Amino acid sequence: MSWRILTYRLTAEQSKHRVGVWRELRRVGAVALQQATWAIPPGDGFDEGVARAVALVERGGGRPLLFDVVPDEVTAAVLEELFTAEREAEWAEFLSECNKADTELRSEIDKEKFTLAELDEEEQNVDRLRRWYRELRAKDLFGAPSAARGELRLKECAELLEEFAERVFEARERP
Repeated sequence: MSWRILTYRLTAEQSKHRVGVWRELRRVGAVALQQATWAIPPGDGFDEGVARAVALVERGGGRPLLFDVVPDEVTAAVLEELFTAEREAEWAEFLSECNKADTELRSEIDKEKFTLAELDEEEQNVDRLRRWYRELRAKDLFGAPSAARGELRLKECAELLEEFAERVFEARERP
């Protein structure tokens, strides 16, 4: 498998651009190898993010260098391990947010707070988790260990949201 290596130089005065590049590369799943040097596998979603990062470097007056490389087996294994560790950390955060959504929904059910406003808020929370899940799944090329648990927790949150929605509907239908 090939990888793309992006390295760039920006001056200290270009911190706004440096932060923008860092955020863009983190968002698309790149792995920092050292300061201003990142590795990312090729592919549609990844390539678009790299292109945005390169544009940010250029806009900041910097010089990006982008290499397509085919690493030896040992290096490829290290890159895959680093990449998967990053995804695992993201899955852990995702699971934490699923737990918060679950706790919030259960709290509203226990309080019998069956209002449309609360339903809207909880739907937004679960929709945010769905978007995050799709984005994370798309960049988890090697299958981080917690990915399956993330899928299950999202399904559980969606089911709990449906239960909550039914209770809101029933509460509104009562005379």
